Amino acid sequence: MTATLLPSAAPEAVHGLALELRELLGPRRVTTEIRAREKASLDGSTMSPVISAQYPLGLADLVAFPASAEEIAVVVAAAVRHGVPITTRGKGTGNYGQAIPMQGGLVLDTTKATAIVTVEDGLITAECGARMIALETAARETGQQLWMYPSTLQSTVGGFLGGGSGGTGTIKYGSNWNGFVAALDVVHATPDAQLIHVEGADSVPYVHSYGVGGVIARATVRLEPLQDWRCVYASYPDFAGALGAVRELRKLDPLPRLVSADPPALVGPMPDDPAIPKGRASVRTILDASTVDDAKAYFASTGGVVHDERTGPAAPMAVSMLSYNHGVWWLMQENPGKWFHIEVAGEALIDRIDEVQAVLPGAVLHIEAAHTVPIGMLACQYEYPDQVFEGMDALGELGVGCHNPHQWFVDRDVEGVRALAMRTDPSGLLNPGKWKAEDAPAAPPASAFYGSET
Repeated sequence: MTATLLPSAAPEAVHGLALELRELLGPRRVTTEIRAREKASLDGSTMSPVISAQYPLGLADLVAFPASAEEIAVVVAAAVRHGVPITTRGKGTGNYGQAIPMQGGLVLDTTKATAIVTVEDGLITAECGARMIALETAARETGQQLWMYPSTLQSTVGGFLGGGSGGTGTIKYGSNWNGFVAALDVVHATPDAQLIHVEGADSVPYVHSYGVGGVIARATVRLEPLQDWRCVYASYPDFAGALGAVRELRKLDPLPRLVSADPPALVGPMPDDPAIPKGRASVRTILDASTVDDAKAYFASTGGVVHDERTGPAAPMAVSMLSYNHGVWWLMQENPGKWFHIEVAGEALIDRIDEVQAVLPGAVLHIEAAHTVPIGMLACQYEYPDQVFEGMDALGELGVGCHNPHQWFVDRDVEGVRALAMRTDPSGLLNPGKWKAEDAPAAPPASAFYGSET
């Protein structure tokens, strides 16, 4: 993938927009200061050597900080009137450049729009800048919990819906477009932009589409009754035992909220924790209290050692922060420039792991129990990523679904999202640069990795 810097917004348009936004929001919530612009123009894509090697990918001309859903609509309307591109940003925890303003213009930073509006039976409504940890905490106070949340709990709900896909809770519920969203208030790129309410299936095209069809300003997501979660940490002398635990523990009833496993090579760089001993394969779980005894019995019968059982609201969050991309992230911190990863899925990750690793010698796998088949991050020791990408076909022959995460293009329901954007963003101002060029190879459907869509 080669980055192409798009032309920046016209200086006179940016200047005019800055003047108007300072009148609308006040001078402290609009900035053209270079350090603020640079900070707003990067996300977590430093995790990807493929993407970070192509920096700079874009630089914001100005940054605005609306403090409510209504102000978000006001900012979008003003930017459209001035013809300035708009890139929406949450906490910037995404790893692959989807929040980088590739055509400059306005970065709409949502992190001040943090209100939790209502908590009802089965539903919570919050403005897009509210952090997922705040939603989970508010839900707990009413005896409820989120269906799911990302491994980075400081992510905003708008960022998780607009750019994320899954995390803690996906064993039961799948991806965040599989019914998690009950309703959205979105803003389209029109000169008179207002909040537009969409529900159910009408909200799905806005999810995991990086804001190209509309800005998510407020979201209503689903809750369920609070469970008594216990976090059980175990280990095995080798990865085979940990893989077996992933396969079997996902069958517990009630379902676990999370089951993560790592080989010793990924455990080594993780923060020191007596429940995650170095030199052994680690299994970390979030289990319903009623299933803990069965899980412990399984560990004991298969050569595993249980190191700890932790309780309380903070315990599941700590386990979540070592799931999905995080294990690979620690590996990369210890060995910068040596590793990069692809996303993989399928029973073959457990049943044919030796063959999987033979395709990419030296690769190490972080694995998660998931909704339909296990998923993972395969970290590879290759200086040239093309070698790994070429191995994807061989992995596919083994029954491993592969997804190249080192790209920023819309890759879920591309035609449906494009049809939406043609209606909602006729001038092409929403997050430009996030569409794959027409002459580029077609992206595989998201279902190839994420599973079937609803």
